[in-house]
Amino acid sequence: MAIEKITMPQLGESVTEGTISKWLVSVGDHVNKYDPLAEVMTDKVNAEVPSSFSGTIKELIAGEDDTLPVGEVICLIEVEGTVPQKEQETSDKTVEESAPKTADSQSNKSRYSPAVMRLSQEHNINLDTVTGTGAGGRITRKDILAVIEKGGAAEVKETPASTVQPEAPVAAAAPKTKQTAPVVSAAGDQEIPVSGVRKAIAANMLRSKHEIPHAWTMVEVDVTNLVSYRDALKTEFKQKEGFNLTYFAFFVKAVAQALKEFPQMNSMWAGDRIVQKKDINVSIAVATDDALFVPVIKQADEKTIKGIAREITEIAQKVRTGSLKSEDMQGGTFTVNNTGSFGSVQSMGIINYPQAAILQVESIVKRPVIIDNMIAVRDMVNLCLSLDHRVLDGLVCGRFLARVKEILESTSKENTSVY
Repeated sequence: MAIEKITMPQLGESVTEGTISKWLVSVGDHVNKYDPLAEVMTDKVNAEVPSSFSGTIKELIAGEDDTLPVGEVICLIEVEGTVPQKEQETSDKTVEESAPKTADSQSNKSRYSPAVMRLSQEHNINLDTVTGTGAGGRITRKDILAVIEKGGAAEVKETPASTVQPEAPVAAAAPKTKQTAPVVSAAGDQEIPVSGVRKAIAANMLRSKHEIPHAWTMVEVDVTNLVSYRDALKTEFKQKEGFNLTYFAFFVKAVAQALKEFPQMNSMWAGDRIVQKKDINVSIAVATDDALFVPVIKQADEKTIKGIAREITEIAQKVRTGSLKSEDMQGGTFTVNNTGSFGSVQSMGIINYPQAAILQVESIVKRPVIIDNMIAVRDMVNLCLSLDHRVLDGLVCGRFLARVKEILESTSKENTSVY
């Protein structure tokens, strides 16, 4: 029998690690090729890992809630059939290396994922003093979070005196002012376990706020003509096309058109350079009761309002049915969030890392507005932009928002086609 390895897959561009949120198999189970083995969560998507072989589960290397880098072994499968002696020896060696040997454990303990390194540096935690609970003693993000919850002081491992560095106790004790006070549950409080998806959302939001210097600006837009035009079309459109013509489709189209005219907005920070993306791929935030997904409308500038409306409908259906795939979440260059769908009139979005901006489309509300020294009731909407101030400045963002405003305010039966 040959022993084959299943590794942590790369579930999206810029994704460097994943967390096992749930194993779908146990040791001894027989699986066929392409059968799902585990649910894996990243900061971009929640997906199933399929088996690359048919055989029997030999060992689950990673545990649930373990975070591993892309390419790390998560389980071993015993594949039916014979293999040459040399290959068998290699397989036997693989199994031996998965056993809890001291040397291997030390090797695993000293290999840290990007999330572990980032958290330890942010909270001044010396990794030499942290006891790992992952495979082979590997320190996981969960271990670091546990240390942070205790106030930043890790439990010192029993280590030979010759290997203990004098500065370790000092580095392990983070300044108390940087730590969050522990939350104590009182009688009647309900404790809700944090799901894998919620942990991924939290990690990505934390990374965005820590790494990106956010700035914020807003404009108000008179969309009275747009509302009249869409309302006049919506019934006939639904009967003809089979899906709804939403206000949001008009906003996404306007943003895509403005991004084409102001390509600086369609950029990303890359340390020593700024990458201005060629394709205009608009991410749209779609929320469920306990999760937030950001699927992408590819080449949005090349699509009609009808085409965008169709994609919005299809994306919403995928989210509701749990059929959203990792490729649906990849490649976004700018995010538009329909916060107005739940009644918001003003909000400050957190940028979808590594993009440079996110636009919040708020509720359309009727307000009295002064036009030519006369008071009129108009349909008004606020557009709120959060921007990465490393990449973008007020001038270009102001011009971009002014162009979006111009496009929306000129939308009408005479000027705009949905096809």
